[in-house]
Amino acid sequence: MKDQRPPVVSKKVLIPFILITSLFALWGFANAVTDPMVQAFKKVLELSNSQAAWVQMAFYGGYFCMALPAALFVRKYSYKVGVLIGLALYAGGALLFYPAAITEQFWFFCLGLYVLTFGLAFLETTANPYILAMGAPETATQRLNLAQAFNPVGLLLGLLVAQQFVLKKLQSDDIADYSSLEEAQKALIRTTDLMVIRDPYVILGLVILAVFVLIVISKMPQAKDEGGIPSLGDTFNGLFKNKKYVLGVVAQIFYVGAQIMCWTYIYQYAEAIGISSEDAANYQFAAFILFLVGRAIGTYMLRFMSPGKLLMYFAVFATLCCVGTIYIEGIIGLYCLVGITFFMSLMFPTIYGIALNGLNEEESKIGAAGLVMAIVGGALMPKLQGMIIDAGGNAVNDIQIMGTTEVNFSFILPALCFVYIAWYGLRVFKKYELQA
Repeated sequence: MKDQRPPVVSKKVLIPFILITSLFALWGFANAVTDPMVQAFKKVLELSNSQAAWVQMAFYGGYFCMALPAALFVRKYSYKVGVLIGLALYAGGALLFYPAAITEQFWFFCLGLYVLTFGLAFLETTANPYILAMGAPETATQRLNLAQAFNPVGLLLGLLVAQQFVLKKLQSDDIADYSSLEEAQKALIRTTDLMVIRDPYVILGLVILAVFVLIVISKMPQAKDEGGIPSLGDTFNGLFKNKKYVLGVVAQIFYVGAQIMCWTYIYQYAEAIGISSEDAANYQFAAFILFLVGRAIGTYMLRFMSPGKLLMYFAVFATLCCVGTIYIEGIIGLYCLVGITFFMSLMFPTIYGIALNGLNEEESKIGAAGLVMAIVGGALMPKLQGMIIDAGGNAVNDIQIMGTTEVNFSFILPALCFVYIAWYGLRVFKKYELQA
């Protein structure tokens, strides 16, 4: 009595699937173009590693603050309205970079990123559960991995823009001892460099407004539960009692924290072995290509292997790459750091799909908010890693910790994150998938 496996995406929902999937590339672009800004702001505005990490605090803190309000809004209204509000906030935050560059205030740039991620929180809270709902539950995790495969396309494009149109044009990056310049010289360079940082965000804001118009004129189906909206309290109680979901939120916090640490501090790791920011961007570009390849391979492997088991294997290999990053000096250590990204590729959508699997639409909408709020891991953990790197001073290799430089040792944090994710994958496999 076993039927053929249902299609991952049916023809009936193909157009809405394509439109919603395009959003995954848009927030991938924002993620990738922002990571190099930590290093750029550090140099231009003469910040410490932990001060520059406020870029990530603002970026990922916005997700945490807006995810639940976004879910409650989508719960009451429609997916389409949620997407439109997300795009409007995304564009508004990006366009704030124009006045921020004029004032030359670091907090103003952080405010722009904060508002921008309000929009991303709306988009992610809406798009992820919508993709899961666009077909049979058996193929939900595979469908989300397919949609998320377009996220690395945005990442690659964002990094290309950051590398070619920001890092290459920063005058401050060409000066070995920028802090020793006279104040008048620094002021001129700072003004020029902040305009360089501003431009990709302003152009991005205008592109997002064009996408906003496209979504307005497109017809999007809206799934609704029959019988009205159930009590919010009942929904929360059901989620809190679901251990697979709660532990999945924790896994997502650790995953996003590990991802942002590995992508943000690739520049500092490269700096420690004498590689410039411009050249380090090439290694991040290679990492994003591996991310795209890993996501495609992982999506294919889900046809033959259960999500929990595959998640466990990928997390174990990511942990081993972290160990290599910590204890292998020089270029081989950098290769290990780049290699982590291949094994990270599967994690976000797989944890997401596992955590929401078995929930009804109402629980999925609110549950999605918890998983998007988990992106706060990307705000907190890079800050902690920056503090470890700053332990001996503003340079990245002032002191030795447990036989290695502080920048190498700081990757103990993502290693611990992957250990937890491997345990979560094993638990899901043994408790839920083995019995199915």
